[in-house]
Amino acid sequence: MRNQTSGGRSPGSRRRPALLWLLLPYALFLVVLPLVNRVTPTVLGLPFLFFWMLLATLATPLAVWLARRGDRARGRGQI
Repeated sequence: MRNQTSGGRSPGSRRRPALLWLLLPYALFLVVLPLVNRVTPTVLGLPFLFFWMLLATLATPLAVWLARRGDRARGRGQI
């Protein structure tokens, strides 16, 4: 039988809230996309949908970096 703490989780498992940053690209690309699917407003000379995809593409590495930074800080015991 496994060694478990009071909560049903094994001692090695832990919550990692910093990984919630990885939901940002998912939300920008899939959830919000039907709402921004329009051409009429142009931003920087681009149709709004193209601008949104560019913004989401640039935000993805930022979200991954924030998730990694938060997870590493938690591993060192800083959070």
